[in-house]
Amino acid sequence: MARVIKVGVVGCGYWGPNLIRNLRQVSDCSLKVICDMSEERLKHMRKLHHDVATTNNFQDLLQDVELDAIVVATPVRFHFEMAKAALLAGKHVFVEKPIARTVDEAEELVALAEQKGLTLMVGHTFLFSPAVRRMKEIIDSGDIGELQYISARRLNLGLFQKDINVAWDLAPHDISIILHLLDEKPSSVSCQGSSHVNRHIEDVTMMYLTFNKNRCAFIQNSWLDPKKVRQMTVVGSRRMIVYDDTEPLEKLKIYDARVEVPPHYDTFAEFQYSYHYGDSYVPYIKQDEPLKLECQHFIDCIRGEATPITGGKAGLEVVRILEASSLSLKQQGQAVNLSGSGGGKTSGSNSKDNANGAAAAGGRSVLAA
Repeated sequence: MARVIKVGVVGCGYWGPNLIRNLRQVSDCSLKVICDMSEERLKHMRKLHHDVATTNNFQDLLQDVELDAIVVATPVRFHFEMAKAALLAGKHVFVEKPIARTVDEAEELVALAEQKGLTLMVGHTFLFSPAVRRMKEIIDSGDIGELQYISARRLNLGLFQKDINVAWDLAPHDISIILHLLDEKPSSVSCQGSSHVNRHIEDVTMMYLTFNKNRCAFIQNSWLDPKKVRQMTVVGSRRMIVYDDTEPLEKLKIYDARVEVPPHYDTFAEFQYSYHYGDSYVPYIKQDEPLKLECQHFIDCIRGEATPITGGKAGLEVVRILEASSLSLKQQGQAVNLSGSGGGKTSGSNSKDNANGAAAAGGRSVLAA
């Protein structure tokens, strides 16, 4: 009989309850304890999960010798501190996105997990979406031709964050998807944005990533939009894909549309574009909850049955791009080169200064709670 993995969750505010619900549904997993600094939240959790222990002291999780893993679902400013403490305590770690606030912090967590031989996984949930997986299969098959560019829009009215800007809040989803689809790191990042509600935190941003072979990606994020938008367009030389996560069933649509250029022409007058409009179709996609698949994958990785799809190194690359976007924002949209070993750092720049779009939040250490 397979050994059951005992898990503790810290943070049950916005996203934590979803993780808790799904962890209770996966096989070979036992949710042992829930931790939060708010007694009101713990009271609500006890009503929903009366058979699970609760505590407001994170040290209880670190010192529990029976606990195999800790899931960190706190505000971003606590991710590094808590994930590091959990790894040092010998626990496998699942940390919500982004993995940390700086490249330096993310690199330290990756190195520590490798040193300890522990699983470190980051909550880039959309890589477990059946629609995203199907989109990856279609692209890799060559059905859309040569991939040319990707545009992503993730917009809504809120939810405003206090410690990170809108790019750090929403862009990790699309960055992780784009890196997964292209299987390549960008060569440069530029970002522009503006602050309308809190003058220290950008609530509207536009990010531009460049890749090899003249490929590029645009990511638009906003907390100031009247309608929830979760859409990505992938343009190929033969076909195009539109992925809309707000659609309940038809999340992917394939368009037989392209611009055709004549192979030979003698003069500019003879050069004419040809626009091809064919049929569109919706591929069949099995409906599974991505978060449940992600939680099961975490347990499988701990048991040595899988290698993390969204491991620490994948989370590090997302933070590298986010940190570069923050630097670009401070430089009025100037492109930040990522092709070198510096990972977007420029002379005199500081990793911590670049993080979180100039948003800094204080607060006492949760490790002492």
